[in-house]
Amino acid sequence: MAEPSLNRMDVPKELIMRFAPAAAALSLALAITASMGHAGDRLPDPRAAAMIEQGRAALTQGDVQGAVDAFEAALALDPGHTPVFLELAKAARAEGMQGKAIRYYREALARDPGNLAAISGEGQAMVEKGALEKAKLNLAQIETICGVGCPEAVQLQSTIRQGAQRRVASSEAETAAKPN
Repeated sequence: MAEPSLNRMDVPKELIMRFAPAAAALSLALAITASMGHAGDRLPDPRAAAMIEQGRAALTQGDVQGAVDAFEAALALDPGHTPVFLELAKAARAEGMQGKAIRYYREALARDPGNLAAISGEGQAMVEKGALEKAKLNLAQIETICGVGCPEAVQLQSTIRQGAQRRVASSEAETAAKPN
């Protein structure tokens, strides 16, 4: 018995049926990746924006707990707005809770890996915690992204320098305090 021959119309249909699921999956993956890349750029919910401003005002006035409450309310209203994590990190640093601040900065970086404010803030919190070498890695990352002279690099470099000076000063004070 002779094999049935394929006419020209059957070949494209067969190709479409064979590759359509893969093409659909690839399109979905690209759409998700593209939307995640711009998640940090979007405007927050207006109510969340008002809570962020209220939190910033409270932090400026020294009301750290009031700021945290406002930022957490903003996060509840708009959990997809990455900059709220930066504000929570600033409040945690103001409370002297650098480990918690680092966690918030890392959450922001998980959502927006190139966020210079998060990389710089994390580095500053590391300096405050005494982890100068880790902060220097953040500085190198910032300099790779935007260069040596960008504001985030300059700020982190200054913080690292001050942290190193404090470490030397405290080391000298400990040495002078020890009896011979």
